[in-house]
Formats: sequence, C-alpha cells, structure tokens
Amino acid sequence: MKAIKKTMDQNGLVFPFLLVFLISFPWKITTSALLSEEFLHCLSLRSGNSSIAKSVYTHHNSSYSSVLNSSAQNFRFTTPSTPTPLAIITPEHSSQIQATVYCSKKHGFQVRIRSGGHDFEGLSYTTAYEVPFVVIDLVNLRSVRVDVEEATAWVESGATIGELYYEIARRSRTLAFPAGTGNTVGVGGQFSGGGLGVLFRKYGLASDNVIDARLVDVKGRILDRKSMGEDLFWAIRGGGGGSFGIVLAWNLKLVHVPANVTVFTVTKTLDQNATKLVHRWQRIAHRFPKEIHLSIGVTRAGASFRAVFLGSTNELLPLMEEKFPELGIVKQDCFEMSWAESNLYSTQFPIGAPLETLLNRNRKSILSKLFFKSKSDYVKQPIPEAALEGLCSKFYEEEAESAIMVLVAYGGRMDEISESETPFPHRAGNLYSIMYVVDWEENANSEKFMSWMRRVYDYMTPYVSKFPREVYVNFKDLEIGASKGSYAQARIWGVKYFKNNFDRLVYVKTNVDPENFFRHEQSIPPLPFLLKKGAGRSSLNNHESL
Repeated sequence: MKAIKKTMDQNGLVFPFLLVFLISFPWKITTSALLSEEFLHCLSLRSGNSSIAKSVYTHHNSSYSSVLNSSAQNFRFTTPSTPTPLAIITPEHSSQIQATVYCSKKHGFQVRIRSGGHDFEGLSYTTAYEVPFVVIDLVNLRSVRVDVEEATAWVESGATIGELYYEIARRSRTLAFPAGTGNTVGVGGQFSGGGLGVLFRKYGLASDNVIDARLVDVKGRILDRKSMGEDLFWAIRGGGGGSFGIVLAWNLKLVHVPANVTVFTVTKTLDQNATKLVHRWQRIAHRFPKEIHLSIGVTRAGASFRAVFLGSTNELLPLMEEKFPELGIVKQDCFEMSWAESNLYSTQFPIGAPLETLLNRNRKSILSKLFFKSKSDYVKQPIPEAALEGLCSKFYEEEAESAIMVLVAYGGRMDEISESETPFPHRAGNLYSIMYVVDWEENANSEKFMSWMRRVYDYMTPYVSKFPREVYVNFKDLEIGASKGSYAQARIWGVKYFKNNFDRLVYVKTNVDPENFFRHEQSIPPLPFLLKKGAGRSSLNNHESL
C-alpha cells in the first residue's frame, strides 16, 4: 500500500494495475472514488502515453490544494464546505484537453474551465450543485504571439490580461488591445463574456475585436472560425464561458494608440460637493469624445473621478474645462505615460511601476484574495441627486467600510455597435454602468455583508434599467437566478445578461451541444425540439411550452 500511495502522490494519476487492485477490494472504496479512478485510467489511455500524469492532480496528490487555490480569487469559494473537483487537469497541449472532454463525457463528469479564476461566483473551479466535476485549468496554455506589421495577435486562453498587454507593449508602444484592466484576469473568461476596458468607448469591447478563434467542441474536434461557422463564432464572443466549448486561443485585431496617454484621479469628499459632481458627471460623461474613458469610484471617503485620455495633457485640459469645469482639473492632476503603463495606473499600482509588474500572476489585485460579493447595473436616465445622497449614505453603514461602487461612462463607439452584433447587448441608450463590491476578511461574517449588498441593490431598483434589469455577464451574480438546464429557469437570468440575444444563444447551443455537456449554473441551455426538421430560431418565439 505504501508503494501505491507513493505512485499516487508523485503522479496524481492511477495507472491500470492500481485500478485492478482497487476493484479487487470493492468494499474499501466508494462508487464515486471508483468512477474517479476509471476516469483517470481513461485519461492515461486516451492520451496515448503517461505524460499527462504530471498534469493531473487528485485529492491524493500533495499539491492538489495549492493548485486548486492558486487562482481562486474569491475566498467565498475556498471554504471547507465548498465542493471541490475530483481532479484538476493542467494540460500542456490541446490533445490533453480533447482527452479530458472525451473521458468526462464517458464517465458522466461535468467540467469547469478556468483561465484566471476571476469568475465572481467561482463557477470556473467549483459548483453550487452536488455533481461530480473536474477542472480544466489552462494555466500552461498562455502563449502570446504579436504580429506588429499586421497589427494582430494570437493569445492562448490561459494567458492573463497582463501577459497580453506586456507582450504587445514589448513589441510596440503604439499598439494596444481594448480588453479590461486587472493584470491577473484570464483572457479566456473575459473575452468570452465581452471584455470591458478603458478603450471601449474608442474601439468597443475585447470581443468586438476578436477575428478568429480555436475551440475544442463537445466532440473533441478543434475548430477555427471557418469550420465552426459564424453562429458559433458569434456566440463565443460575449455569450459567456462554459456553454459552447473550450476556446484554446483567440486571434485579435490590435488597435492604434498614441505613444503617450494622459491619466488623472481626483477625489472629492462630501464637503467638496462630491454628490453634486457625480450628479453632473452622469449627465455629461457619455457625451465626451470617444478618446476618453471616464469613471468614478465611490467609497465612504468620497468620489474619485478618473480618466484615461488618448492624447496629451495639453489636449485634455481644455477639453475638461469645456465639458466639466466644475471638477477643476489642473495640470498638476495629470500624468502622461504609455498605454501599457496606464493599465497599471488604472489598477492602482504606483506611477513608475515597471512593466514587468503586468506579468505577476500572484500579486493580490483589487478584486482577489478576499471574500467579496459583487453586483452590476446599467443606468439609462440620470439618477436624482436626492437618490444619490441616499445611496452614498449606505457607504457609512458598518458593513461598507471597504465597499466600493464603480461608475463607468458609456457612449462613443458603444452607441455605434448594434445590440445583436455580438451576444453582449448593453450598447446604445446606456449613460453608464455600475459595479458594486463589498468585501470582508472572515467567512463567519459573510451573510452580514451579503445582506448589505442586497439592500443596496434593492434600493437602486427604481433608478436603473428595467424590463429587464440588465447585468453584465462577466460580473456574474447567481442571486438573479440559476438553473439545471431548464430554458424557463435560464431565461429569468438569461435576458438580464443577453436581452434579445438570449434566444439566439439557445439556438446555437442546441445545434452545437444538444446534450448539454458544457454546462454550469448559468450556462446557456439547449432546446431539443429545435433539432426537429424545419425548426429554426423563430421557433423559440412560437413554442407554447416555453
């Protein structure tokens, strides 16, 4: 038995002789454990050699917990009661992903796909349901190849935003990509949900600038844009992760930026008319030129007005004086730096931090290595000043000591892209988006802080989007609904994320994964009746049982 345990500890994989041994003593092993061993045996056979052994971690492996928690960003999902995977696979090439898909299907396991681990509800590495599952962690698939002459890049899904930005900046100071901020965020999860960043008013979302992709489908095939077809290519660019397959890599259209951009952050307290300034900002920010990204961070300390401008200080100052003189921006507030450096600035790294900081996957980011809960909203009409005062007062409650609310101005390019261009529908008509976050340090206090977040969300109901109340899928929120593959249940949350695009996503899902292998609590469900001869997208609207 010691020799057997040593084999398991070293490899995280049980080979055929061990499987025979375990079957010989069925009373000493549970059914689930036996299934787990059969799954691992399948992996070794399907891979054609034993090289996958070093990429598989089970509970028997001493490194299992550290690998599981290595990119688990929300501590709410690292408690002893959190369901954990039967195995974690860290593939080093696509064939190991294909083997994992095949063996998971054969043995009835669900899969969770993790790139950066920033899923707000932990769905990339755990589950809210009691189901056997494995995690495919893409950490080893993270190459970035930039073609400066063509202004394109291929990036694997396991890369982080920081790694992508660093490689672009290393090759060119005047090329960029309009993805989000947060250097530890995985590109796989962000691109699949849209990808909101500081360049989106100029160039749209990350998903708007994806021109090709490589994906492992439910049959284990590797497909590109041509072979997957335009419907599936449409769905993976904003339809949320974990529903349609496993995207191995993304082909990106890079965009042009000045060699230097200008940033500022100016904080105003309540005594400095912060509420009046926020009230004014929400009426004008979406009308600014598309070259500027405007946001506000609201805490109990006040409101921090922030900007990233594709131009110089000398160009920015007269713009602010014309559009928002009340804020009183002066030259001393402004700093010029490269676009890549501005991403470090936007995530609160000190000015002058080396670009290599973008490569640090272990450094704590703004939303990581904490217990936290987040929600989001879209605002289409200015919120009355009195309502803003009431909202700000909630940040003085005990639970809100480290809470923050982030307002991001829309307009610009977002007003020009159709809601149906990609699954991401939150385009024209939005003044700004809101993300609310509350965090805490002890799991025992979780319900107290979760309750504060619900009270804030309820308070905002009259002032935000309605029918549906819109939510950004990358700010995932299980409190708006979850389902086990039911269309009726899924539509409750689905229209909030995707509006009228939800039914088209269901149509795509039905055609590419009718048995719903790729699924989680908020994945797109299939509708088998659509596979009947002659059924199409329009059938969704006419199906009485829905």
